[in-house]
Amino acid sequence: MRRTYDDLVQEASTVSVDGWDFSWLDGRAAEEWPSWGYSRLLGERMAAARAALDIQTGGGEILAGLPTLPPMIVATESWPPNLKLAASRLRPRGAWVVADDEEPRLPFRDGVFDLVSSRHPVVTWWEEIARVLRPGGTYFSQQVGPWSVAELTEYFMGPYDGSHRDPGNARAAAESAGLEVVDLRYERLRMEFCDVGAVIYFLRKVIWIVPGFSVERYEDKLRALHERIEAEGPFVAHSSRFLIEARRPRGQAA
Repeated sequence: MRRTYDDLVQEASTVSVDGWDFSWLDGRAAEEWPSWGYSRLLGERMAAARAALDIQTGGGEILAGLPTLPPMIVATESWPPNLKLAASRLRPRGAWVVADDEEPRLPFRDGVFDLVSSRHPVVTWWEEIARVLRPGGTYFSQQVGPWSVAELTEYFMGPYDGSHRDPGNARAAAESAGLEVVDLRYERLRMEFCDVGAVIYFLRKVIWIVPGFSVERYEDKLRALHERIEAEGPFVAHSSRFLIEARRPRGQAA
């Protein structure tokens, strides 16, 4: 039995969107994963680190899933519901969870960490990352690339410029902060949304795709999208991801 538009909207509008666990979308949306395997690569680096920092950790899902954490591990997050989730997951594993306001300056001394990581940061503070890294330390991050999910943004908002997350800009910013980029990879990946509820949930959770999104504001477009999916099948979009690894030169003074 097919679910009505109103049923799908009601469910997707009330379910919690705390943290970065997207399992609610299982069977309702699908996305290809980058070929490099961020969690596996991060796990290898965490196992070799002595002191590490994870910036914008969300609900701590990524760190909590790693087999080994360094002797000193700190995670930062700004959104109170995510802070609570991160603390519940990470404190039992010996991690410190620190509230920040998503603005520089990072609340740490110079040259403290030999690894700084971040998965899908909203903004990368390259100067601050370089400052808190030890000489020889590494920043390792998977980031949202240019024009990510542009099809969904443009469906609701019309044409926009999604070029600001270009990997080349990240390289230039890292180098300007005195870091050496040792790895940079980019992929574009297929996404499918199988019902309008999946779209609503995704836009409530990933708020920068359609800034200011609400069901009430986009009622007409959501109803039209529901009818389109019912008639034609899943709404197809493409996510964009890049992996960047940058190192603070060993010769730099701490």
